[in-house]
Amino acid sequence: MDSPAYQLPDGIRGRTVPIRDLDMHILETGDSSSPLLLLLHGFPELSVSWRKVMLPLAALGYRVVAPDQRGYGRTTPRTGYTRPISYEDDLQPFKMINLVTDIVALAYALGYRTVSSVVGHDFGSGVAGYCALIRPDVFKSVVLMSAPFTGPPSLPFDVDNPHSPATEQLTSLAQMVDVALAALQPPRKHYTAYFSGPDANADMVHAPQGLSAFLGAYFHMKSADWPENDPHPLGAPNIANLATMPHYYIMPLEATMADVVQRGAPSKDEAERNSWLPDAELALFTAQFGHTGFQGGLNWYRCMRDAQLSRGLTVFAGKRIEVPAMYLSGKKDWGVYQTPGAAEKMRYDVCAQMEEEDFVLVEGAGHWVQQEQPEQVIAHLARFLNKVKQ
Repeated sequence: MDSPAYQLPDGIRGRTVPIRDLDMHILETGDSSSPLLLLLHGFPELSVSWRKVMLPLAALGYRVVAPDQRGYGRTTPRTGYTRPISYEDDLQPFKMINLVTDIVALAYALGYRTVSSVVGHDFGSGVAGYCALIRPDVFKSVVLMSAPFTGPPSLPFDVDNPHSPATEQLTSLAQMVDVALAALQPPRKHYTAYFSGPDANADMVHAPQGLSAFLGAYFHMKSADWPENDPHPLGAPNIANLATMPHYYIMPLEATMADVVQRGAPSKDEAERNSWLPDAELALFTAQFGHTGFQGGLNWYRCMRDAQLSRGLTVFAGKRIEVPAMYLSGKKDWGVYQTPGAAEKMRYDVCAQMEEEDFVLVEGAGHWVQQEQPEQVIAHLARFLNKVKQ
């Protein structure tokens, strides 16, 4: 995980743990006898995304562990092959229920039957949410970061009642959104549709501007540093409102993600002023994704959009997160609002114990909140963890 120009802070160590069919790479710090905190990254991130908050969290009295999740970083299949994951590989291992099982297995492998809190950022928020929803006996609290967790898919309800509203569409919502976006002038596409396609990995790994410049622009454009980020509730959930979001969410139909972020790429001066992701730290991500590609993480999106691969989650239809929950995001993060109504559903329906003070939007942060404003994140996590400590 280290690069020649960067060393992890003293006290954070990396190693590999056998987990089910994986050799899972983890970063860890803190006393091995202390209560466990698990930190789950999103896309396109790694365990090292938590580098700025791990030691302060351990100082609160926790053992802090951040894995490279399935398909990412130095976590590899135990079958022995080391080639990068390809689009044609089996998608079954990347189903949400399997990602959650990985995290339960990680806690067990580390010698814990309970986890004080599971903290997930971006797509990791979904994994953390399902961990808390499915295994409240293991995960005693949950922190959802950037991506609101809206719970499991629904099942048709009261279908024998002729007056009951329809509860299931024959065409998936994702498919309807794809068609409607393509019909706009100019035509658009949803970023998850692009990420689920066969070309996204190569487009990004072999971006015309180079991989490092691509990642630097992607991180910059979704951060508080990009002046065009002005997130706000979208109002009525319709295609016209959806299409007002930045192009990194609602893309021009023929554009690649490399095309999109090039428009918002930081100037030389902006890049030099970036204190939260300087070149030496950006090099960590560039080196790792240059080695593995992005397909492992992209497969998570493919499973999310595939109704057949998500069908197993309907067994939890109507189930809520009953353990204490917190939502933490940057004030300049469009992720809060990218799905109209998602934050409200999370706060007032899906999470039974999310207090008003625990819905937090951090000043001066965009999407990469724990990297952009680590001190504020630590303060909010410390308050929440102290409150829910058992």
